[in-house]
Amino acid sequence: MDDAELAAAIAEEAGCLLTALADAGRLTGKALGDEGDRRANDLIMARLAADRPHDAILSEESADGPARLSARRVWIVDPLDGTREYAAARDDWAVHVGLAVDGVPSAGAVAVPRRGLVLSSAAPPPLPPEGEPLRIITSRTRPAPIAAYAAEQLGARLIRMGSAGAKVAAVMLGEADAYLHSGEQSEWDNLAPVTAALAAGLHCSRLDGTPLRYNRANVIVPDLLVCHPGRAAALVSLAAAFEVRGNP
Repeated sequence: MDDAELAAAIAEEAGCLLTALADAGRLTGKALGDEGDRRANDLIMARLAADRPHDAILSEESADGPARLSARRVWIVDPLDGTREYAAARDDWAVHVGLAVDGVPSAGAVAVPRRGLVLSSAAPPPLPPEGEPLRIITSRTRPAPIAAYAAEQLGARLIRMGSAGAKVAAVMLGEADAYLHSGEQSEWDNLAPVTAALAAGLHCSRLDGTPLRYNRANVIVPDLLVCHPGRAAALVSLAAAFEVRGNP
């Protein structure tokens, strides 16, 4: 398998493990989330070690180290994105498996197991048409002020959802038109979704329009924009206006 196919296969396998663990009913709540994080991480780390033994790995659930900073190829994974949603038996959680080469998104897959979805750069869906009115997706529990501002300025409808991967999947499938996030994420929160979205023809960048870069010493990504390319310029301009107003 090439890198994108491998990412999709591993994300799907980890998603099946997580679904089976939840459906078994032996664990609930925080205990289920903790066990899901651990088991999915063990699976992903083992698969990557077996299939790409010379690549570095950055995972939310494993200890980080400086060795990856000198590696050209780094897998960046979130074994369970949306642990809160998973533990609450919701469907808006995901598995992220992505690869950055020289800091640039290269291959990635997002599994949304409860929806039976695996979206990857190996076989992305076609670019959906722009919706009218515009639909902007934001966090279910911590909605981004920039998203509310953009919705107000554009007469858009706000949609709230959990996992970042589930949000980007909604944009890829035409269920939303833009995902605006501020207030920081980590690299594992968005590398795999961004890689799949770029392959589908969507615009992905920082809110100021600059490209996203990965495998940095500081893994924090301050903000994110994923949208139909026809909307990118207007949303970047709105984000700039929001900053001028003195908003965080």
